[in-house]
Amino acid sequence: MSMKTVGILGGGQLARMMVLAGAPMGLRFELFDPASDACGAQLAPLTVGAFDDREALAAFAAKVDVVTFDFENVPAESAQWLAERVPVHPSPSVLAVAQDRLSEKTLFQQLDIPLPPFADIRSRDELAAKTAEFGLPCILKTRRLGYDGKGQFRLRSEADIDAAWDALGAQVEKTGLILEGFVAFQREVSVVAVRGSDGSFRAYPVTGNWHVDGVLSASVAPARLSAAEHDAAIGHARRLADHLQYVGVFALELFCRDGELLANEMAPRVHNSGHWTIEGSETSQFENHLRAVLGLPLGDTRMLGHACMLNWIGAMPDAGAVLAQASGHWHDYGKQPRDGRKVGHATLRDDDAGALANALEQVGGTLDRQAQVEPAVHALRTL
Repeated sequence: MSMKTVGILGGGQLARMMVLAGAPMGLRFELFDPASDACGAQLAPLTVGAFDDREALAAFAAKVDVVTFDFENVPAESAQWLAERVPVHPSPSVLAVAQDRLSEKTLFQQLDIPLPPFADIRSRDELAAKTAEFGLPCILKTRRLGYDGKGQFRLRSEADIDAAWDALGAQVEKTGLILEGFVAFQREVSVVAVRGSDGSFRAYPVTGNWHVDGVLSASVAPARLSAAEHDAAIGHARRLADHLQYVGVFALELFCRDGELLANEMAPRVHNSGHWTIEGSETSQFENHLRAVLGLPLGDTRMLGHACMLNWIGAMPDAGAVLAQASGHWHDYGKQPRDGRKVGHATLRDDDAGALANALEQVGGTLDRQAQVEPAVHALRTL
């Protein structure tokens, strides 16, 4: 393989991990981000510019062989402008669908992927009518620009209708609004999968996820699912990827309710819930994404035992508790601490689920994070 340069729109931790995965393959990288302190810039050259700065984008495009992104809120128009000058994967059309919750959920519906009820909301009266139709609770969200629980308002009573409209109603013209029926789910899971430009498809074992305030807290792979549920989840992801002619890694997030899987959303990029693949799979999601966008054969997604990823939010804890475990691996993104900010993660991996649960309990006790590790420990003990 001749030396290739991969351009990444976005310079955060996902870009950083792509750079780390690509270095052994002899790849070079160029990053593009509005923030001069983007953490990926510690490892690769960074162009600082607005995502709609055509002059800066043109200079960026001239330095790369292919463009991808680590952030789904890059303007689809900018991605399309780049695609007229250099290959962009996944395609700007996929990015446009994933950026609009209404378009995304309409696509799920068209592909017969089950999902909760939803409706486009354009007025307070429509919000009241659809709330009555769906029943309470339900969730009002911006159609665009929301992630990690942002841009959302949960309605628990009729009295919340006015409060929800006061909070988000002004976004109708700017981002659009969507109302979603609430799902009383037992588990949240995700499928992280990869599709090559030749149509080849591979999926990692379905991952079980736990969130706090809308942000991923812990992931365990493989998830505790029946064979039928696992196959259904992978089938949904493949149908989605083939329909979109997708190239690269993506994640499909699903709710599990009484043996039924309901789609929540897709992320058209490498994904937080797939970080465990760095140590826990034959080929990480980051390497497979690079293979896909460069037109190389996809790597094996076979798991190596059991894995748990713990997200560090706000500030990094002491590394010693994780590194004291034979199965522990530490990832510091090089970011300044800030409330709500993803600053790093740890992955623990073991061939034996019970041994992994024991290691997690020790880490949780040492770091006083029992609440964070408890659901993962329970899942591993009940596999």
